[in-house]
Amino acid sequence: MNIEGNSVIIEKSQEELFTFFSDLNNFEKIMPENTNKFEVDGDSFLFGLPGMPEIRLVLKEKTEFSNITLGAASSKLPFTLSADILKIEENKSEVSLNFNGDFNPMMAMMIKKPLTKFVETLTENIGKL
Repeated sequence: MNIEGNSVIIEKSQEELFTFFSDLNNFEKIMPENTNKFEVDGDSFLFGLPGMPEIRLVLKEKTEFSNITLGAASSKLPFTLSADILKIEENKSEVSLNFNGDFNPMMAMMIKKPLTKFVETLTENIGKL
């Protein structure tokens, strides 16, 4: 299952955004307002949303200034969430989020709508940075 968020243009340099996403503490700033738990532990963070199990995301991959990829810590729900950062001008960049998960069809049907909403909310909040 693949969910592509809308691209958002931000008045920040590609390097600034990469540095922002590299510090996992900053993800709390873009999480939905109703997040009821957020804890950073080294190269991972745990978050909880009402009605969903807590999810731990681990920093999987970084491509300097252009991509940060997080992945699920649990192999029960294998997925990645990547932020692609594209330089437009010196202090203007485009960010797009991409969720990619390997779920059985029943699970995919149940979680597609809330996950799409989650990715949209993250994208909206990135646009406010």
